[in-house]
Amino acid sequence: MSYRIVVDFDLCESNAICMQVAPEVFEVRDDDFLYILDETPGDDLRGKVDEAVQRCPKQAISLAEG
Repeated sequence: MSYRIVVDFDLCESNAICMQVAPEVFEVRDDDFLYILDETPGDDLRGKVDEAVQRCPKQAISLAEG
């Protein structure tokens, strides 16, 4: 099943935990903002994306199914 990554940028503190878990999907750049490199990553990255969602200290990352 397909999914899309959703980030609440009002909550996000750009602490880069998600980037440490899934660098293929998330990147915090020199401007200290989070960038989503792939909003619809494949199922091969689902485990990493799920971990990034769970480990976000501000719960700013969620997934939209479908």
